[in-house]
This record gives sequence, structure tokens and C-alpha cells, in this order.
Amino acid sequence: MCWSLAAALVVVFTLIGTSLTGPTGMGNATFQRGDQMAMIGLGVLGALGVLLFTRPRVEADAQGVRVQNVIGSYDVPWEEVRAVRFNRGSAWATLELHDEEQVTMLALQAVDKERAVAGVRALRALHSAHQPSSAPARQSEPA
Repeated sequence: MCWSLAAALVVVFTLIGTSLTGPTGMGNATFQRGDQMAMIGLGVLGALGVLLFTRPRVEADAQGVRVQNVIGSYDVPWEEVRAVRFNRGSAWATLELHDEEQVTMLALQAVDKERAVAGVRALRALHSAHQPSSAPARQSEPA
């Protein structure tokens, strides 16, 4: 969706920019070559802004989870993660850390429905598999 929108922005702004020629009929306003290039440049900047929304990712392994959002990224070891949360009504999933901070994961959004739920379940499974287990209770040995 973002790639299509970005391409459409460039095309539309290029068409607008190239159609701006000569006097406008509104006073003495005229468009120069620089004005046309500026319109095309605005289309390219708008397309780049839209493409930022293709950046969110979540990757997890035995060491921890790497979250890449639209702006900013986080590398969190499993020892720092208290819980993987995806509350009812939340727009996206979050990592709840032991120091009371939260890291939002824009790659796991509610609009993705079952795909997001499967991703959260996989993260929870990895999280529980890499938590330090409590020490087993010592059994008394017969004498």
C-alpha cells in the first residue's frame, strides 16, 4: 500500500509540476522552471515520508528482541522483558520492561488481526523459553 501511494504521489506532483507553465491568468503570476522542480521535489519528499511507514519490524531470537519503529529502534535482551502485551483495544503490541518502561511494536498492529496475534504468541513463546527458571526445590536425601 505504501509503495503504491508513494509512486502515486511522485506521479501526481510531477504532472502538476509539468503543467505549471506560463502566466496563470491571475494577475502577473508566472511559473518558472524552479517552481516546476520544487513541485516534483515536494512529491519525492512526500513519497519518502510515506515510505517511512514500511520500516517497522520485529525480530526475535535466543538473545532478545529487536524492534524497529518508524522513528527509532530498540535492541532488548529477554532478561529485561517482563511481558509481551497486546491488550484488547490497543492499536499495537508492546514490550513491558522490568524498569516500568514500555516499547511499542508498530509492526504488530491490531488491524493485522490474526497475523498480529500469531506474532505476539510467537514472541510470548520465545520470551517464556528464555526466562531464567526458578531454582528447583532441594529434596532431602535419605541418610
